[in-house]
Amino acid sequence: MWLGPEEVLLAGALWVTERANPFFLLQRRRGHGKGGGFTGLLVGTLDVVLDSSARVAPYRILHQTQDSQIYWTVACGSSRKEITKHWEWLENNLLQTLSIFDNEEDITTFVKGKIHGIIAEENKNQQPQSEEDPGKFKEAELKMRKQFGMPEVEKLVNYYSCSYWKGRVPRQGWLYLTVNHLCFYSFLLGKEVTLVVQWVDVTQLEKNATLLFPECIKVSTRDSELYFSMFLNINETFKLMEQLANIAMRQLLDNEGFLEDKTLPKPGKPLKNISALKRDLDARAKNECYRATFRLPKDERLDGHTDCTLWTPFNKMHIPGQMFVSNNYICFASKAEEACHLIIPLREVTIVEKADSSSVLPSPLSISTKSKMTFLFANLKDRDFLVQRISDFLQKTPSKTPCGNGREWKESMREPGKEEVAELPSSSPLPISPTSALNSHPISFCTGEVPTASQGLLKLFRRNSEELLGPKVAKEKMKEESWNIHFFEYGRGMCMYRTAKTRELIQKGIPENLRGELWLLFSGAWNEMVTHPGYYADLVEKSMGKYNLATEEIERDLHRSMPEHPAFQNELGIAALRRVLTAYAFRNPTIGYCQAMNIVTSVLLLYCNEEEAFWLLVALCERMLPDYYNTRVVGALVDQGIFEELTRDYLPQLSEKMQELGVISTISLSWFLTLFLSVMPFESAVVIVDCFFYEGIKFILQVSLAILDANVEKLLNCCDEGEAMTVLGRYLDNVVNQQSVSPCIPHLHALLTSGEDQPLEIDIFELIKTSYEKFSSLRADDIEQMRFKQRLKVIQSLEDTAKRSVVRAVSGDINFSMEELEELYVVFKAKHLMSCYWGSNRTAVACRDQNLPYLEQYRIDLEQFRELFASLTPWSCGLHTPVLAGRMFRLLDENRDSLINFKEFVTGMSGMYHGDLTEKLKLLYKLHLPPALSSEEAESALEATSYFTEDAMTEEAAAQEDKRGGNGNSKEKEEKSTSPQDYKYYLRMWAKEKDTKKETIKDLPKMSQEQFIELCKTLYNMFSEDPVEQELYHAIATVASLLLRIGEVGKKFSNRPMKKADDCKANNTQDPVSEEESPTSEHSQNSAVERQVQVDPEDIAAGDAQAGKTQQENQTLGDGGGEGIGSPLQLLSDDEAKDDMSMSSYSMVSTGSLQCEDIADDTVLVGCEAMSSAAKYGSTVDTDWSISFEQVLASMLTETALVNYFEKKVDVLQKIKDQKKVERQFSSSSDYELSSVSG
Repeated sequence: MWLGPEEVLLAGALWVTERANPFFLLQRRRGHGKGGGFTGLLVGTLDVVLDSSARVAPYRILHQTQDSQIYWTVACGSSRKEITKHWEWLENNLLQTLSIFDNEEDITTFVKGKIHGIIAEENKNQQPQSEEDPGKFKEAELKMRKQFGMPEVEKLVNYYSCSYWKGRVPRQGWLYLTVNHLCFYSFLLGKEVTLVVQWVDVTQLEKNATLLFPECIKVSTRDSELYFSMFLNINETFKLMEQLANIAMRQLLDNEGFLEDKTLPKPGKPLKNISALKRDLDARAKNECYRATFRLPKDERLDGHTDCTLWTPFNKMHIPGQMFVSNNYICFASKAEEACHLIIPLREVTIVEKADSSSVLPSPLSISTKSKMTFLFANLKDRDFLVQRISDFLQKTPSKTPCGNGREWKESMREPGKEEVAELPSSSPLPISPTSALNSHPISFCTGEVPTASQGLLKLFRRNSEELLGPKVAKEKMKEESWNIHFFEYGRGMCMYRTAKTRELIQKGIPENLRGELWLLFSGAWNEMVTHPGYYADLVEKSMGKYNLATEEIERDLHRSMPEHPAFQNELGIAALRRVLTAYAFRNPTIGYCQAMNIVTSVLLLYCNEEEAFWLLVALCERMLPDYYNTRVVGALVDQGIFEELTRDYLPQLSEKMQELGVISTISLSWFLTLFLSVMPFESAVVIVDCFFYEGIKFILQVSLAILDANVEKLLNCCDEGEAMTVLGRYLDNVVNQQSVSPCIPHLHALLTSGEDQPLEIDIFELIKTSYEKFSSLRADDIEQMRFKQRLKVIQSLEDTAKRSVVRAVSGDINFSMEELEELYVVFKAKHLMSCYWGSNRTAVACRDQNLPYLEQYRIDLEQFRELFASLTPWSCGLHTPVLAGRMFRLLDENRDSLINFKEFVTGMSGMYHGDLTEKLKLLYKLHLPPALSSEEAESALEATSYFTEDAMTEEAAAQEDKRGGNGNSKEKEEKSTSPQDYKYYLRMWAKEKDTKKETIKDLPKMSQEQFIELCKTLYNMFSEDPVEQELYHAIATVASLLLRIGEVGKKFSNRPMKKADDCKANNTQDPVSEEESPTSEHSQNSAVERQVQVDPEDIAAGDAQAGKTQQENQTLGDGGGEGIGSPLQLLSDDEAKDDMSMSSYSMVSTGSLQCEDIADDTVLVGCEAMSSAAKYGSTVDTDWSISFEQVLASMLTETALVNYFEKKVDVLQKIKDQKKVERQFSSSSDYELSSVSG
């Protein structure tokens, strides 16, 4: 690259001059390239250790004048090719011009001006976003790409100086963290270490310190452990590594690749050595933390945060903390965790004003809301800028009224008088609160057409009971009164001050009348409902009457959802549940419907109307319990891992026993997925749900530990899993809520209780209190950290399970060993994933569906298959390899969707590696027939179709039959696309696979002359790099000559009328057809051949007779001459076939139809008669000529060289090992270490 000229005083230090002229020097850095001795090694080592490797390119060009001692750098290059290009440009364009100047200063000025002009021109053409990255960083990225052979699309995020421990020796070097890889490079005194690890292969990331290693980062993959230490900032490095590994796990989990955030604001001043991607990832981490802390919608982005104080009227104090501002919310979090949290939606803000500063209250800012609440912030550092940002966001805040219940909370709040500064345009106010206990008007959707449960089902189905008049009602009234006092002091609605007092009230149980309202509030569901008016009604309308696998499962589970509750013993409750679950399945098809969602949703419907229950379900599935409700319940497995870890920490004496019994995996899934609703009496479990919506998963883990703690002694005495489950089941069944005003609902787990001794009842509020007393040290951010660690473990474990399932599924039909299949799967999956992050909108990425069976999840397209074929095939054909790969792909792609799965891939590979000579030749033969041979490769076969006009009716009938077959396939495809999860489809396909009869060599159609030419091309190319290539060339020349005569003899034997009919049929069979009309399976090809056999018995017999004569003719050839029986042709001797280069009378095909670049220089093609007739009709090939597979096989068997070639064993594992090494072309020629393990 050209550089802005800079002065260099010592041109010779650490550099070697390679070229020179009167005005320029081309120099190479010592230590780069061969030679250099000890000085070179030392310089190379210093360059790596001192980071000059990132700044100093190995080549440079200096400008000099004769009398001056000062040199100017004008260009540098990472390779000799690049620097030579610059040098030649200077010699060609500047040397002559510079010789005209008399004054040396003018020469230097001219050169500098010219170089600056070139740089300006280059910058003009560059993409603007790349300018965000600082210069030094760009150079490091170039170095990374060159060093590790990465393509342009692979982005560097950051790089760090550190040591890699190779054995007990630390290697100082540079760690490069890219979006998809972890790379390390070290060069110490001639010893080079190069490491490349894909993030998708990382199974564990740990930061620890041991006696052997100082504080270090341990990166584990399936078969290696790498240790890195001596970081300047180990915490920053580890955090970034975690983020990148997490992105890779998300890609494995839901195919969600990394997309750079283009809307990230540019920094005000250039940031030293921080890339745009690093800023992007930092912003993502802050956004995620911000959204999780305040339960905000997933698209909310943090704009900034600042230290401040908040005046809290309930205790008359200024609480120190931080204010967070995003595009739709202003939030506050106190420094003391429990002191105060506050969320102010901008849609509710009416006034933002700057109050007068004083010594007591410096830089105050007052924010007023529509609910008549005023919040006073102070000690703001940059108040003017903050007010401007909030005003900008207020201008963008939509002022639309949602169709909703129109209810508002009663608000009683002090409102200090302030001078108005910024006021929103007056508009009809948004509803600011969820359902009020004091107001229960019926709710209807915007359309007014969709029937819906207008309020919580509990209100509609509450039984009259004498108990309601007892002390329980008095207790409930006291709870309601406590909450009303709390609302008066702390506010009501989204803008409530959330403090330790709020938590205390929740622990005592939320009154039934307020439950729905507070669930919506604390979960953040209210925010999403208010900002998406009419969304649920539209979803219900769209999903009505639609059927797929999710709706089938929903229908099956509807009557299993709390069947003991009267609300779900009639159609109103069932219909409401159906609508909510179906609407969510249509909103989020990735999840669709998962068991346990029905139980949770039915409880939500008891306390909320349908729309509110829907948004609570959204909050649960997408934010509070991420990845819980998908086909593999990954989120629940992750939290199960956390639970096991916490059990080890808090209950070490029980942990080992639980592992031994295998209980934790069983209990945790049922506890976590249904939030205890399926294992506890309803009245008690609903109190758990109260606390969960306020605290999140932390509370569920806390209670789970308390339950184990309460049963330690009993569990330690258990002998097996069943006994342990019974102990826990009885305990949970007797967790009661004495304060519940609802009539007791019989609990299914009551059956576990034996009649011998009545277990003690456990009060739910006592259990909750104990859980806070013993396990309150659990922190939400620690749990998030543990979730990351467990997610790596769980997803990699699921990937291993998928690999084993796929390998087992295909091993029965494939000749590869289990080990070979596993290695092939690793390579296949790596190729699919590479397309995800390096491909450009490839089909494979778009088509991957996590709900499909494992075998169908990873698929590759033609381009990826070509790359794998080239590196793994034992039939290497040089430049012809991509053509052969394309044919193999078309042969394997039976359903014509331009993608092949792993089974299809290994079927093709197995055909080349395993099986006897006949099987391998059969595959090669089929690669030169349709559908493998495409229409472009067999033009003359298409031309030949116009010859057969007499048999138009037959063709038309065949076309109609093909069309019928095509319609059948399109129906199957339609069924597959509308219902991707329809396992019945795959069962049918499997049954069809099992039924298809084994193909014999008799079933293969005959080969035309055009196809035979293509087969010869392939064979000549295949032998070009073989050690015995001359012997193979002579052998194939002999076989080709023989087969051409066999084809000619076949023509003479068949009589005219029969031959004509046969030609028509053969043409129909062999014609390359378009993709839509091509047979979709071998079965349809076979049936076509069978029909032909029935019609043409005489011709087939003639062909067989001819095949029988093959041996005799071969002997004649070997003996050196003679005529074939009944053939007018003079057969050539071996010597003539091998050495005569001027056989025009036996030319196999005219030059027009044989591409010379596909045939080696020393190729001899011998064969059919009449070169002159070929010239007469252009490149027309003899359409009457054909040979069968038996004839090809018999001819091949006569040549020992060919038999040996096809029977030669090739080790596929060695091929895979070589493929991994050349996956990236390293620029360095020295030894390197490659840890690029996939799988």
